[in-house]
Amino acid sequence: MANLKEIRTRITSVNSTKQITSAMKMVAAAKLKRATDAITQMRPYAEKLQGILSNLSAGADLSEGVYTAEREVKKVVVVSITSNRGLCGAFNNNILKATNLRVNELKEAGKEVVVFSIGKKAFDFFKKTEFKPTSFLTIEGSEVYKNLNFNTSSDLAKELMDGYAAQQFDQVEIIYNSFKNAAVQEIKQEQMLPVLAPENTEDTASTDYIFEPNKEEIVENLIPKALKVQLYKALLDSFASEHGARMTAMHQATDNATSLLHDLKLQYNKERQAAITTEILEIVGGAEALKG
Repeated sequence: MANLKEIRTRITSVNSTKQITSAMKMVAAAKLKRATDAITQMRPYAEKLQGILSNLSAGADLSEGVYTAEREVKKVVVVSITSNRGLCGAFNNNILKATNLRVNELKEAGKEVVVFSIGKKAFDFFKKTEFKPTSFLTIEGSEVYKNLNFNTSSDLAKELMDGYAAQQFDQVEIIYNSFKNAAVQEIKQEQMLPVLAPENTEDTASTDYIFEPNKEEIVENLIPKALKVQLYKALLDSFASEHGARMTAMHQATDNATSLLHDLKLQYNKERQAAITTEILEIVGGAEALKG
């Protein structure tokens, strides 16, 4: 009977866990809808802005630009975007592995590396390593998700841009999860600073435009906006990916709990039947012994 009691306790525990994971799945699904709406509305704007910038950059002299001038790379800031909470499958671990790999590559190349963590999971991971999360930014990375909007992202991007302009560091890279669908997230690594020249200029329009005041100045004014949009898009992508990963993980956990409950109930019924059979045999055996 002790065995039956243990199985009943496990059934109660698993059933409670199933209810929690099912509720978390529904909450994640609701948040995912809002997050996907935000990123799908943002992407066309970001792509169009990048297209305009690439078109204007073609043929323009950007060698002296604040955010485009090339210089020797000695210190690199790697922005690692994770979530504040877990229970979302391999979402955070994949980013941490990719960031760690990139950081080690830069270190082997002789670069000084500083990690800036957006999300508590990245902060907790890197504070235990030699690559301590940077403290030169006034905005706490784990606070970003509490009020994720363009203004918050712009403030963060501006501090990175100001630090780069002041030559506190020479390169900024972003590593994040790009949202594909609820079950698929793609790890992306992008260079934020310095701004790279367009790789393909074949599609650049050949129309002769008149630029006021000049092409270079227009590009210099567009670049800060494009950088802020780039970081905001990365944050929205990561935010949507997090909820998609959590919904998928909780769906799998709920299915696993359902399967485990079925097995436990089957085991309980077998044990209970065996206990009943044993009791009957003992009664019959005792009755036969009295007859003898």
